[in-house]
Amino acid sequence: MSHLTVRAARAEDLDLLALWASAMAWETEQKRLQPEVLRRGVATALADPALGRYFVCERDGAPAGTLMLTTEWSDWRCGHWWWIQSVFVAPAHRRTGVYRALHDHVLALAKARGDVYGLRLYVEKQNAAAQRTYQSLGMEDAGYLLFEVAARPLDS
Repeated sequence: MSHLTVRAARAEDLDLLALWASAMAWETEQKRLQPEVLRRGVATALADPALGRYFVCERDGAPAGTLMLTTEWSDWRCGHWWWIQSVFVAPAHRRTGVYRALHDHVLALAKARGDVYGLRLYVEKQNAAAQRTYQSLGMEDAGYLLFEVAARPLDS
């Protein structure tokens, strides 16, 4: 039986996290990201946890998946929402509890803090498998649509 552990990402995880983020963007949105911009973005978050905190799930000591947390302040609740982003589970480790381990880890951290209201994430409308996974962990459709406008090109 294999053993799953979750740890905070380290600087030496940079190349793997960038590779996984690129793979996730292609799998979910068929977007090719600019490698140098992506690597710089991951490195910036790794250096400043206020921007994003990465976690890595390992199976028997080998990296199997990741997620990143970002923070949003809610004046309505006088607390933080932690946004789960950049989720990726390596294909060989899918449907084996890797995401559940990551999710349970960050939910336990949120509950221990006391100033975190809850966890949120967004998921592609067509990604039914991911939606079932999130629902199985007690997450619900929040009833919002996501709108955006770019202030600069994606590849800058």
